[in-house]
Amino acid sequence: MTDFNIMVGGEAGQGVQSVGAIIAKTLARGDCHIFADQDYESRVRGGHNFFRIRASTRETGAVSEELDLLVALNSETIDIHKKEVKSDGLIIHDGETTQARISKTKGLDVPLIKLARDAAGNRLMANTVSVGAIFGLLDYNFEIIESILTKEFTRQGQKIIDDNIKAARAGYDHARKNGRSKTLPEIRLTSRKRAKILLNGNEAISLGALAAGCKLIAGYPMTPASSIMEYIAGKEKEYDVAAVHVEDEIAAINMAVGAGYAGIRSMVATSGGGFSLMVEGLALAGMTETPVVIVLGQRPGPATGLPTRTEQGELWYALHAGHGEFPRAVLSPSNAKEAFYAIVKAFNLAEKYQTPVIVLTDHHLATSYATVDRFDLRRVKIERGDTVSPTKIGEARSYRRHAVTDSGISPRALPGLTKALVVTDSDEHDEAGHMIEDAATRIEQDLKRLRKLDGLRKEIGPPVIKEAPKADATLIGWGSTGGAIEEAAAIFQKDGKAVSTIHFNEIWPFPADEVKAVFEKSGKTVVIESNATAQLAGLIRRETGKKVDHTILKYDGRPFSPKYIISHLKGVL
Repeated sequence: MTDFNIMVGGEAGQGVQSVGAIIAKTLARGDCHIFADQDYESRVRGGHNFFRIRASTRETGAVSEELDLLVALNSETIDIHKKEVKSDGLIIHDGETTQARISKTKGLDVPLIKLARDAAGNRLMANTVSVGAIFGLLDYNFEIIESILTKEFTRQGQKIIDDNIKAARAGYDHARKNGRSKTLPEIRLTSRKRAKILLNGNEAISLGALAAGCKLIAGYPMTPASSIMEYIAGKEKEYDVAAVHVEDEIAAINMAVGAGYAGIRSMVATSGGGFSLMVEGLALAGMTETPVVIVLGQRPGPATGLPTRTEQGELWYALHAGHGEFPRAVLSPSNAKEAFYAIVKAFNLAEKYQTPVIVLTDHHLATSYATVDRFDLRRVKIERGDTVSPTKIGEARSYRRHAVTDSGISPRALPGLTKALVVTDSDEHDEAGHMIEDAATRIEQDLKRLRKLDGLRKEIGPPVIKEAPKADATLIGWGSTGGAIEEAAAIFQKDGKAVSTIHFNEIWPFPADEVKAVFEKSGKTVVIESNATAQLAGLIRRETGKKVDHTILKYDGRPFSPKYIISHLKGVL
């Protein structure tokens, strides 16, 4: 087996996402890598939803547009996706409800609702029957399925667990009995001593925040960032962290900035509309030199836009949001593993440079699942920057919170932990933190803050560069496009074309020197990003003077796939 691709489709309310997650978790116990994404509409019931799972013998970070197995919980799924099923692929459906014409070689009729009623006395467990049918066809170890279902439904009690296992067993047995003629790949159980972890981008961010010592997350729910606060809220007692659901995003950023001023590692997680309300608080953190971490989960806008779709339309926004000039760092992880370590780095940079740090994600990264190795906690270093200990404080009033330094970083005392009188102001202020009006002090403080960019620039890592000798083209991207770009490049290289890649997972301050060096050796340069205005391409030209040769832009709310990139590159290479 190289790749095996499954899609479960249905309407909202049929448990498509739950079933998809169960399939992904069960496959993750096999000796393969998993990448899974979900597509759902912004409604409680109705509308077409689907969940794609890709199991591969090689590490992968992108979706596939070709399906080996389509599980259709309604007729609409077949109508929409049947063309994506490979010629030797298979469609599982319930002939009594789908009313679809599918050849016997292409389809397997599984009476999902009848089996659910007969086995568990509940037609709503038809989706669990479909899970069993998938793994029956794969001849997968049913004990693994049983263990996953037990864990998934533990909170709902033993009866629900037992009924779901019965439903899955019914589907499993039916598929094994009636689907023997169907040829599907064997997925072996893992032989690794330590299995990989399956998690999505938001879960990785949450775990990274906890590992970094975050003690407060304040927020107001907004897709796709909501599950970060929900996840951390479930760990409040275990990690001594507070997750506070406030009345709006203005309160969230102000609470986080206040906590940061007091010395607590704090964060907010939001999307574009919520970030718009936070911008004044962002500038407050810039003026008062207060550390705060902001996770900005992008989605198509403007306004409400497509709230459950993906886009990378807020790069410029993250770089420039907030009135006036003040330093910031902007990180843009491309996958769950990077997201974990990025949030740790964000907290360290925020405290070391006493400034806001923005972590850009998007709906695709936030909600897609991937298998990753266990995180190496030895890489997690807590760096709190230049803080003042009680023994270094002389007279209380001699402390200057905004003391002018060559680095722009003032020694930081935490209110109440030393004898220091810690004063700051949202108005322009002097070194002691008291508001001023004179021009000389204004210039001195403004330049002091901006000097932090010199240090931040040294902290920002270079883009991930994979150079091919005498490259015909260089594919350039940022954030969640990484997996699709890398796989597209690998496919081109197999066809004999030399293709390099540049991928940004840390964007600001912009690593201009490294980019210039690669451009000097590149063939055609192609920026690939999920927006209509080529925001990364514009940033590259602004910071390096280099104009990219081509752009591939996607802004329909759907993620890139390797196939999509390849089809749009054929006219370029």
